[in-house]
Amino acid sequence: MLRLLQIEFIKLWNNNASKILIISYFVLILCMALLAAIKFDIGPIQFHVAEQGIFNFPYIWHLNTWIASGLKLFFAIVIVSMMANEYSNKTLKQNLIDGLSKKEFIASKFLTVFAFSVISTLFVFTVSLVLGLFYSDFTEISIIFSDLEYLLAYFIKLLGFFSFCLFLGILVKRSAFALGFLIIWFAIENLAIRFLVWWLAGKEASAYVMKFLPLESMSNLIKEPASRFKAVQSMVEQVGEQFNKDYAVHFYEILIVGCWTAIFIYLSYALLKKRDL
Repeated sequence: MLRLLQIEFIKLWNNNASKILIISYFVLILCMALLAAIKFDIGPIQFHVAEQGIFNFPYIWHLNTWIASGLKLFFAIVIVSMMANEYSNKTLKQNLIDGLSKKEFIASKFLTVFAFSVISTLFVFTVSLVLGLFYSDFTEISIIFSDLEYLLAYFIKLLGFFSFCLFLGILVKRSAFALGFLIIWFAIENLAIRFLVWWLAGKEASAYVMKFLPLESMSNLIKEPASRFKAVQSMVEQVGEQFNKDYAVHFYEILIVGCWTAIFIYLSYALLKKRDL
């Protein structure tokens, strides 16, 4: 297992484009700390982001995982490029000639995806913990380590999304086309399928069906956190609207994404096994 993972990391680190994208990804996550430095004065009004409560425990787990998950496209490029390079550089064929089975090859790719997801989750945890300890108004242990399910949701979301990208990389063989297919699939889910079901069966049926689609199910793991601010909720209530949104991470949502992850990895192996290399 470690041997397979080591092979993949050597390949990635020797690729300058992948190296730059990986470093950029973690640098951008680290830049979340720069939000604390945003401060400006407008006449008598002083605004300091860190004083608005966005780094309070346990809210920070929700906010930072949501922001970081928006940066996953960087790793998506790395994943599809990783597969494209296997075909263009003929390293896939060479690995198989050298004795690596197709099952081991897929296992090495999945281990890479798994490792990226774990490292990213630990990195977000560390950045969020440090920011919270510096700026949170609540530092009790019970509060600090509550709502950690958002980190689990973040990990599952990355694992599912990267597995999807791995499948697309094997299916299409070209990174640009694989990313293009990803965009097309996003449009199919959010335009074609959503509105088709809405038109045929109504809004509630559309919302129900969307929960089971791959990209939408991944998105549902971490809902947007901005409307959790009391100021936002007060503004909504002032215009006469009721605010009742569920921000929780549900087990069935994790299960759906977990099933899609297994499906994508199986399809990747089945496609590679069937394909004549």
